[in-house]
Amino acid sequence: MKYDPDKHHRRSLRLPGYDYSQPGAYFVTICAYQRQCLFGDVVDGRMVLNQYGAIVADTYQWVCERYPYLHTDEWILMPNHFHAIMVITDKPFTGGSHGRGVANRPYD
Repeated sequence: MKYDPDKHHRRSLRLPGYDYSQPGAYFVTICAYQRQCLFGDVVDGRMVLNQYGAIVADTYQWVCERYPYLHTDEWILMPNHFHAIMVITDKPFTGGSHGRGVANRPYD
């Protein structure tokens, strides 16, 4: 479905005055420019990444490895946007791997 500003009304969910750099869990959504399907396609109910989708997935995983105070939970990459649950902590992450990505799971 193409984005229609007359139908799709979004309001900010940000809390006025809240410091989003402080520790906490954050739900992040990043949309492609003009909501273009740039990251791949849904084939047989599964998201199949193209080269740009692979770059997004690899970069997200690199960011999570690069910053020890950033922990990740679930994330998913869709044809025109990306969702992630990111946790900023005041202690570096020292465990095993970060949260698992679901870029190639069945597209809901």
